[in-house]
Amino acid sequence: MDGNKDEAARCIDIAVQAFAEGKMEKAEKFLLKAEKLFPTERAKELLSKVKTGNTTTSGRTGNNGGTNGAGYFDSSHSGDGPRKRKNSDSRNVEPEYTKEQLEAVRKVKGCKDYYEILSITKEATDSEIKKSYKKLALLLHPDKNKAPGASDAFKAVGNAAAILTDAEKRKQYDLYGMNETHTSGHGVRRDTYEFGYARGFQAEVSPEDLFNMFFGGGFAQQNIYNRQPRRRPHQRDEGENQNSSTLINFLPILLLIGLSMISSFFITDPIYSLSQSQKYAVKRETNRLKIPYYVKHNFHTEYQGSVGRLEESVEEDFIDHLKYSCSRERNYRDSMLAKARSFGDRDLFRKAQNINMPSCDNLQNYLNT
Repeated sequence: MDGNKDEAARCIDIAVQAFAEGKMEKAEKFLLKAEKLFPTERAKELLSKVKTGNTTTSGRTGNNGGTNGAGYFDSSHSGDGPRKRKNSDSRNVEPEYTKEQLEAVRKVKGCKDYYEILSITKEATDSEIKKSYKKLALLLHPDKNKAPGASDAFKAVGNAAAILTDAEKRKQYDLYGMNETHTSGHGVRRDTYEFGYARGFQAEVSPEDLFNMFFGGGFAQQNIYNRQPRRRPHQRDEGENQNSSTLINFLPILLLIGLSMISSFFITDPIYSLSQSQKYAVKRETNRLKIPYYVKHNFHTEYQGSVGRLEESVEEDFIDHLKYSCSRERNYRDSMLAKARSFGDRDLFRKAQNINMPSCDNLQNYLNT
């Protein structure tokens, strides 16, 4: 009779393994065999669960033949009573994402160019670009944002910042845009745009490397969704170790978020802007060149420096902006002339010669004053 008892226990162990792997027919077969050899309450309980199809999670097996999902049994127990259920490992559960995170991903996916991705204007300075990138990168980083498409959105934001903070690449991007045709040494090429990437305007640095450059290290490689290492058979205090491991994994993220919040207090807005906006709504003019610029409503109380030196800075920025715009206009005209020559198109050549260059005209007027 003892031999039947041992054989019945072996059949139950095989059934538990089959149950964990989702092989219900095999599990039922061995449980019925165990009942015939040596009836036990344990076999009856497991047989009842197999017949009702009580499979609440996938059949990924853990240590000792048990599973790490809710609703399965630990086969390391060899007694006649019902096996104890293992607690679900909360780190294997997909974390929820907020509505704000999902909306941020959708917004980036719907953008048509790099400026729209970063929510800035074409006149944005490097500091404004970097400030916008930092805000979006923290919101979209895949280790923090688990919304569908967050990884692609994070790459798109990184690519936009890398291109627009590079003076030469930004100049070429502004000149040709997403869909403008332009010539190269081998003929005509058309750039296209696909979710944050324009062919010919891709960053040479990866999104993660760019993130690390801005934040000095980036997120730790946590792999919080990977399965945990297999436990030793006699390891104790499993719940306490799991909680400690989770806390250690999240410490770098919490530290990074805290540092970014502290650094935001030291970022100050520029005193003026060359373009009008809701924040910079008060219009002023420089005394010498009569160049318009815009300040905040509290300009007189916030700014305590010399207005004369400020207006010199405004005029320098304005002239530099005109020089940059004029350079773009000339490059565009030259590219059209080169295209006309390569195709022998006289009409196109005449049109290229007559292209208006307002920035160059304004620049010449200001330089002559």
